[in-house]
Amino acid sequence: MTMNWIKKLGLTAAVVFVSGVLMYGTTYTPKANKKVTAEMHFSLPDSIDFAGERTPLHISDVKERLDRELLVNANLDATTLLVIKRANRAFPTIEPILKKYGVPDDFKYLAVIESNLVNAVSPAGARGIWQFMPETARERGMEVNDMVDERYHLEKATEAACKYFLDAKAKFGSWTLAAASYNGGMSGVNKQIEMQKVTDYYDLLLTEETSRYVFRILALKEIMKNAEKYGFTIGQQDLYAQLPSKKIMVDSSITDLATFAKSQGINYKILKIHNPWLRDKKLINASRKVYAIEIPLSGY
Repeated sequence: MTMNWIKKLGLTAAVVFVSGVLMYGTTYTPKANKKVTAEMHFSLPDSIDFAGERTPLHISDVKERLDRELLVNANLDATTLLVIKRANRAFPTIEPILKKYGVPDDFKYLAVIESNLVNAVSPAGARGIWQFMPETARERGMEVNDMVDERYHLEKATEAACKYFLDAKAKFGSWTLAAASYNGGMSGVNKQIEMQKVTDYYDLLLTEETSRYVFRILALKEIMKNAEKYGFTIGQQDLYAQLPSKKIMVDSSITDLATFAKSQGINYKILKIHNPWLRDKKLINASRKVYAIEIPLSGY
């Protein structure tokens, strides 16, 4: 090698090193794939169902579509791990509401794929764990304005989602199609049923997103119920816990939520974390509606 080439090589290495420090705070080393031979070659379950409705794995494309979603989600290490941790906190709120309305427990995994169990905001304007658009939320009885947005209220949003699922089940006669319509819309799914002259989700040719939708639910259900099989070993102490709390019933205005929080022995940040549906610094309540404000008792 010539001396000039060596100097150029040294300069290139220095640039890469500095870039790594600027981007990551240290030198960057590409992450190795997580136990590739273990995760990439797991066997598909012999059978799987959504809400008691069997998935026809004997159909080639159905089997491949499930395989795809299992592979993708089993190897989204951080995302799937976080979802498993968050479920320990969110599912105890969601599950009894599903049961109350007679909606199968599997629908909690629909919330997982909608939002990863956080109060997400979509580019289209859907918000909350159940990802309601403003108009749909209002139609389902939720308050949505600049001061209060009940799409961020897990209990109320779950109840609204249940009402949708029941309406969709009554329309389609299938929980699987009810779930698919949460993504594709009742009218959109019904249009395809009429055009294609089939009545089973697994027989329909749908848009890419809706076609993958139920399979994503099935994949997260399978992984979260059998976490160790897919390489996720998590101690109970590492799961995110629900904090003990009390509810304060308020039927008047609160002019300063920070002052109100202090009066309850917490601060503004903790108040907003536990009541994300409060969207302003105050709560003007001219109609004297009764709001239940959650106040944590410990762990904050």
